[in-house]
Amino acid sequence: MSKKVIITCAVTGSIHTPSMSPHLPVTPEEITAAAVGAAEAGAAVIHLHARDPETGAPEQTIERYMEFLPRIKQQTGAILNITTGGGLGMSMDTRLAPALAAKPELASMNMGSMNFNISGAAKSLGPNAQAWERPYVEGGVDIIMSNTFAQIERAMRALGDNGTRFEFECYDVGHLYTLAHFVDKGLVKPPFFIQLIFGIAGGIGAHPENLTHMKSICDRLFGNDYRFSVLGAGRHQFPLVTMSAIMGGNVRVGLEDNLYLGKGELAPSNAAQVEKIRRILTELGLKIATPDEARDLLATKGAAEVAF
Repeated sequence: MSKKVIITCAVTGSIHTPSMSPHLPVTPEEITAAAVGAAEAGAAVIHLHARDPETGAPEQTIERYMEFLPRIKQQTGAILNITTGGGLGMSMDTRLAPALAAKPELASMNMGSMNFNISGAAKSLGPNAQAWERPYVEGGVDIIMSNTFAQIERAMRALGDNGTRFEFECYDVGHLYTLAHFVDKGLVKPPFFIQLIFGIAGGIGAHPENLTHMKSICDRLFGNDYRFSVLGAGRHQFPLVTMSAIMGGNVRVGLEDNLYLGKGELAPSNAAQVEKIRRILTELGLKIATPDEARDLLATKGAAEVAF
């Protein structure tokens, strides 16, 4: 396990909608500012999605990403991590296009098909919700996020050819065994950066014993060849990511995963969440990894080798 903690910040995502929080970044300018602020607060990795600047709906086009990727790179030294999950209902071609074009240091890689039910977030929709928001969120009851073995292998080969490494997103125990299958095939090489995700309806629940179980399976399957991080959805964010760090892992925060800073208090920015977890980790005597230290820990190709 790492002696320093990598903080990832996922600044906007594709689950929350604009009416849920006035602080959710939507436009390229807002996403850029959020990413830069999070990096300045201590995030070594910035996980990125794009949105339609007019409506705030998830958008997965090369053109939209190129409106903010170069700006963020110019203003920070952070590792930029592009989603291949995109938004609900998107095809694999659509989901992969930005990462294939931008050739980032990191890209997310969902490790299995699953029910991905975000309909519970509908209770957070504001009175000014746009026409697309409620159908999109409530539609989660009938959505399967498709990540078949064939789709995963295709993505691994195509992105791997560009030197992109992966943040393996594992929503349940079976996803770890799927990753082990591709490791055995030689399609990915260590160190494996495994994001353990808790609290999404359709995935493993956000209980502490589930985190210890998932880590024990990682130990069994990957030995010393992996580094893990934790994502806790909603109110589970800070308790679970703190537990991750105590166990020798890394942490992920950001408005993609949780809109709040504390009970009943909307986070005013992504940077505020980074600052909070950094305070917690520092008080626990843990050291925070810089972007270059994170590059060494994750063996990425470096910012000079991306295509933006």
